[in-house]
Amino acid sequence: MMRAVPKIIAVGLGLALVAGVSGCSGGGSTDGKTEITWFKLTESADSANTTINEIVADFEKANPDITVKVEGRAVDAHKDALRTTLGTSGSPDIFFSWAGPGLGGEFIDAGASLDLEKYYDEYGWADRFSDTTMSTVTQYGGHDGVPYTQRTEAVFYNKELFAQAGIDAAPTNYDDLVSDAKKLKSAGITPFEFGGTVNWHVMRLLDSLLETKCGADTYQALVTKKASWADESCVADTYSEFATWTSDYVNPGFISINNDESGALFFSGKAAMALEGDWFNQQVRDAGMAEDSVGIFAFPTGTDRIYGFNENNYISANSKHPDEAAKFLDYLTSAEAQKKFIATFGSRSVNVDVVPADQNAFDAEWNPIVAASTGVYMNNDQNLSQSETTEYWRIQNLVATGELEPSKAGAEFQKFIDQE
Repeated sequence: MMRAVPKIIAVGLGLALVAGVSGCSGGGSTDGKTEITWFKLTESADSANTTINEIVADFEKANPDITVKVEGRAVDAHKDALRTTLGTSGSPDIFFSWAGPGLGGEFIDAGASLDLEKYYDEYGWADRFSDTTMSTVTQYGGHDGVPYTQRTEAVFYNKELFAQAGIDAAPTNYDDLVSDAKKLKSAGITPFEFGGTVNWHVMRLLDSLLETKCGADTYQALVTKKASWADESCVADTYSEFATWTSDYVNPGFISINNDESGALFFSGKAAMALEGDWFNQQVRDAGMAEDSVGIFAFPTGTDRIYGFNENNYISANSKHPDEAAKFLDYLTSAEAQKKFIATFGSRSVNVDVVPADQNAFDAEWNPIVAASTGVYMNNDQNLSQSETTEYWRIQNLVATGELEPSKAGAEFQKFIDQE
């Protein structure tokens, strides 16, 4: 039985009821066709956006009675659009979200997502997806969302800049990474690029340092509130390392630029490393970099867990066209569509029957990284609630700018958690 949901979801989210975004009214009928709307993230790689448009066009050709209206936005604008439209007349039929409890879970807990159990039965979706991706669907007790991507994040490095600094191989442990950063800086090369105006970009460094200094078990205990950020000594060590990295080994002025601007430093050979995901392969190509000049290695945390997250597409609880929306999501995750999808979105498909054909050497660099991992440590804006994430970012920025002593950061965050 499909889960009952509240009719006014925006109230549950603590949001004002609004008419919608861009005049969208959750889909409708035009010229005898059913129009479904899809709120999604605009991809950083233009070629990935082109691929989505091609998949949509293929679906519409095969289903001439359905039109898919795609509304893409940047990360923060997309989050804002969801928070101000879900549960209102402006709700889309389908919405993209990150699958972690701190992001997708926010909307599911508020009743914004339709339980898709009947569609999983109708289309046999459970057999299409891996146990890992299915766990993101069933983690809330129902069948919320359809897997879209499984993202893996690691460090991209410029082999030529490494060679200029006298480094002949990627680091395999954290001490070597620090040593390489020092060599790069001594050679006049910016070791790492980050954009600080989008907090989640710099957060990747903080998360990875937390995994490195605290280990997998304590990391999980901290993000699930089973350990105190104030009492674990590794938290202070993490923030101390973070302060060193942001003051000594990250591009100057990072706090005032975004991820696209910092990415340009990597593409132009002005920064040696970037902590990015498998989507970055296509950005490297689109930027005109020679693929054989770029290598990839897992951030050397010493835990054998890999950094990453999942993304899903959800059908709005008050969609007027859930059957048509489900039909589109079935095509989007089909073998036919996924063969196009992974060509520009990343090296792995959520459809277990789809494997890359004629994978080139650059994309294949992800294979041993994934194979060597024993688990995943998730981005903390997915682990934490929205309010906790905001505080996590506030503290990270204060430490990065020298306005908060690293030794006090953990206690400051724990105080916020306790007050919640």
